[in-house]
Amino acid sequence: MTSTQIRARERAAWQTIDSGQLLLIATAGLFAIVAITQVAAVGLVQPDIAVIFGVLVALGELFRMVMPGNREMAPIATAGAIGYALLVGIGPEGAPADAPLGVVPAVHSPLQVVAVTAVGMLIGSLPHIAVGRTPRPDAMARRLFTVSVVALCFRPLLNLDLAWYLLLASMGLVVIASCFTDVVIAALIRAEAVRTRFGIALRDEIGAKMALCAATSATAMLIAVSTTAMGQAALLIFTVPILVTQFAFRRYAGVRATYLQTVRALSRVTEVGGYVETGHSRRVAAFAVAMGRELGMAEAELLELEYAALMHDIGQLSLGDPIPGGATVLASPTEQRRIAELGAEVIKETGVLDRVAHIVRLSSHPYRTGRPADDAADPGEGDADRPIAPPLASRIIKVANAYDDLVGESPDRDRGAAVLERLRLDSAAEYDPTVVEALSRVVDRRTRP
Repeated sequence: MTSTQIRARERAAWQTIDSGQLLLIATAGLFAIVAITQVAAVGLVQPDIAVIFGVLVALGELFRMVMPGNREMAPIATAGAIGYALLVGIGPEGAPADAPLGVVPAVHSPLQVVAVTAVGMLIGSLPHIAVGRTPRPDAMARRLFTVSVVALCFRPLLNLDLAWYLLLASMGLVVIASCFTDVVIAALIRAEAVRTRFGIALRDEIGAKMALCAATSATAMLIAVSTTAMGQAALLIFTVPILVTQFAFRRYAGVRATYLQTVRALSRVTEVGGYVETGHSRRVAAFAVAMGRELGMAEAELLELEYAALMHDIGQLSLGDPIPGGATVLASPTEQRRIAELGAEVIKETGVLDRVAHIVRLSSHPYRTGRPADDAADPGEGDADRPIAPPLASRIIKVANAYDDLVGESPDRDRGAAVLERLRLDSAAEYDPTVVEALSRVVDRRTRP
C-alpha cells in the first residue's frame, strides 16, 4: 500500500464527503435543529404516540441494511416515520362525538414529526456507532429530508377538514412525491460520487430502489390508516410486511456481497503471485463499471461486468514465466487468447458464474472480426475457425485492461491522452470505438480538477 493510500484511509469521514452530500446533510441538520428546538420549547403533543413512533424509527435504524451499490436503507424506520407524518387519528376509543372520522385526531405538527424522526434515528444509530459501524450521514440525511417533505406537505391538509377519500388520495400523492424526491436526491449524490451523468445515475436509482420504496410507502400508508382505524395495536400488525420484505432484500444483498468479496479475494491472487501490478484488477474493474454505466448497462449487467473485470487476468496463473509488468496488451494475440481461455475455465469451475466466464473468455477477441456470438454453438460453413465477436462487457474489459496496462497508476494526463489516442488508432479492428470514447469521458471526469 502506498503512502498516498495510507493517508487516504486515515482521512476523517467528513473529508470524503462531496459538496452535494454536504449540502444535503446541512439542510437536514438544520431541519432537525429547528424542529427539536421548537418541540423542546412547546413540549410534545400526544407524547405517548410520539414515543411509540420514535421507538419504531429507532428499531428501524438499528436494523438498517446495505443494498447493492453501497446503498444504505432503513425501510422500517422510513415506513414508521412517514406513517407518523401521515397519521390522521388514533383509534376510536375515547373520541368525542363530534370528532372527525370518529377518532381522536392526531394534532402533532410537521416539526414534531421531524423532531421525533431525528431523535429516533440518532438513538437507533448509537449501537452501530458503539461497535464501529458508523452510519452514512448522507443516507440518514436523505431519509430525514424525505420524511420532512411528507410532513410539511401532508399535515397542513388536516386543517382543511377534507373527506376521507380525499385524504387517502392526498396520502398517495404525497408518498409518490416522497419516493420521487428520495430517488432524485440519491441520483444527484451518486452522479457526483461516481462521476457519471445524472440521467444514468437516475436510471440506476430507479431500478435499485423503486420496488423497496413502493413497499415502504405502502406500509407507511397502512400504518397511518390502520392506526387511525384500530388504534396503537395496528402498528405491530402492519409493520410485519415491511419487516419480511427487508429480510428478503437483506438476504439477497448478503449473497451478492459474499460473491463480490470472494471474487475480489480471488482477483488478488495474481497480484500476490507477481503476475500483475498491485491494484491492476481493481483499477480495471473501476474503469469497466464506470464505462458500462456510461454506456447504459443495467445494475445486474454492471455486477457481472465487475466480476469479470476483477478476474480477467486469472488465467495468467498458468504461465510459466509472468509477462513483464503483467501487461497482457503487449502479449501476442495467441497468448492473450490462451490466458483468457484458461481464466474462463477457472471461473466456470465455480458453477455459478458461467456468464462471467463467457465474458472473460471473449475479452481477448478483437472487436470487428468474428462471427456473431449467437452463432457460437452452431457455426456456419467456413466459420468454425473464425473468432466469436465479443459482447459489450468483453469489449469494455478489453479497452479498460489495455488502458491500465499502458498507464497504470501514473497521474500524467499527457500519458493517458497518448494511450487513448493509441486505442483510437487501433479501433479499426481491435477496440470498439464507442467503448474507447466512453473511457475517454470517464478519464476526463476523473482527471478534471
